[in-house]
Amino acid sequence: MVQVDVNGVGYEVHISLHTYSKIQSLDKGLLHTCLLIREDAHLLYGFFEIAEKEMFQHLLGVSGIGAATARVMLSYMKPEELVRAIVQGDTRTLEGIKGIGKKTAERMVLELRDKLAKHPLDTNISPLKNNTLHQDALNALTALGINRQAAGQALEKVLTAHPDMSVEELVKSALRTL
Repeated sequence: MVQVDVNGVGYEVHISLHTYSKIQSLDKGLLHTCLLIREDAHLLYGFFEIAEKEMFQHLLGVSGIGAATARVMLSYMKPEELVRAIVQGDTRTLEGIKGIGKKTAERMVLELRDKLAKHPLDTNISPLKNNTLHQDALNALTALGINRQAAGQALEKVLTAHPDMSVEELVKSALRTL
């Protein structure tokens, strides 16, 4: 858990070890948060990467997995590793996480496999995704009404072939590939 100061107001935010390793040396930063409201408490969870937050929300949708277990899972494995294990049906890897038994691992695979295969997380695996040129072009394409995933794939194709394009040229070329 970390204390976050937002304009003079302090908040306790639950984080994974993965997020902690990313923020431990920062004085300022951005956490993507998820607020869970229970009868007895309002709990705030923070994530360094959007993919980690998305995976957390997917895990909460699985019967038998609560916020604490989802956070532990994200401390053991990176979001893309969890996705890979779930999509491949690798229950043994999932069972290696503290608090996850055989039935929970099987339920997770059953409930999330198709969802994660159809809609992959917005992970930062590709070095192109950290590129602001890529992000600007992606925002432009989605503003035009193009599916984010399709736009991202088109941009990666174009950027791989022509990494020195301007945003305008990149958007035009990506539109041609769609």
